[in-house]
Amino acid sequence: MVPGRCTPHGGRATDRAKTPPDARARVRCSWSTSTNESVSRIDLIDSRIDTLTCPGEYDSMTYEQTILLLGGTGKTGVRVAKKLTGIGLPVRTAARHSGDVRFDWDDVTTHGEALENVDRVYLIAPVMRTRFASQVSAFLDLAEAAGVRHVTFMSAYGMEHASAEVALRAVELDLQGRSQLTSSIIRPAWFMQDFSETFLVPVDGAIVVATGDGAEAFVDAEDIAAVVAATLTNPQSHEGAEYSPTGPQALTVSEAASTISRVTGQAVRHVNVDRRSWVEAVIASGVPVEYGEVLDLLAETIASGRGSRPNSDIEKVTGTPATNFADFAQRTVAAWNGGAAQ
Repeated sequence: MVPGRCTPHGGRATDRAKTPPDARARVRCSWSTSTNESVSRIDLIDSRIDTLTCPGEYDSMTYEQTILLLGGTGKTGVRVAKKLTGIGLPVRTAARHSGDVRFDWDDVTTHGEALENVDRVYLIAPVMRTRFASQVSAFLDLAEAAGVRHVTFMSAYGMEHASAEVALRAVELDLQGRSQLTSSIIRPAWFMQDFSETFLVPVDGAIVVATGDGAEAFVDAEDIAAVVAATLTNPQSHEGAEYSPTGPQALTVSEAASTISRVTGQAVRHVNVDRRSWVEAVIASGVPVEYGEVLDLLAETIASGRGSRPNSDIEKVTGTPATNFADFAQRTVAAWNGGAAQ
């Protein structure tokens, strides 16, 4: 690596991630050491974070502003925070509970404090909702006024093909149309951690979900966090980038269940059910009715054979290949055997 230059492994982010001549003037990139989704504990900083920075370039410089992580105590947020603080970047986690600051999408009085002295934001939209584009747009207006210069947005796989009426796509288009902010968009496949933390957790040896024999390139949340951390660490190299992190294999839920069976020594199987009945059961468990429609669409996408397919985005950004499901399962075995998820 040439002193004075710092780029992620794999070169520039994408052809779309072009850096204008004034990017360094608009995005501060120097720093000094400083101290939503479900929560998981990380014991070690992933070694792939080493590919995100070029310490010698910044040794004599100082960084005075903070990286705000919305959903900072959630599935990806907690992992991104761990990676960024591990390399000395100042981070502020924001959440309704247990973050560094309280942040509630429905309480705009919490937004200003969260944005104080912030120039980069990891944006997680309101969860379990389908209508939130106007709320996010108002927050982005406030962020611009507060001096934020870069936003990394967690969207969803394939969202670039959705209509502008879909809230996630509307936020993407809003970000891309703002001249005062640079942005990176992350569109991950289904998380591997869904099998250990959320709606794909085996219950009485069964994973009940209406995905049929369709396959999905399940992705490790650790890998997603590494990509997010790269965009926040060096935003000028990821300006305009659109990444779709996936795992290295497209697996059916039955194949994933077989892997879990093998590492746990317990029989686990996929139970496919009628999709409408499955959605009704999920709603009965407490999921909002409007979000049930989203789950219906997600399950139908996989069942119809249109699930995500492996790509090289994770390795392109981090320099490290995506985690395969077998390695994730081995690392996570304690969660299925009564311990804590990893």
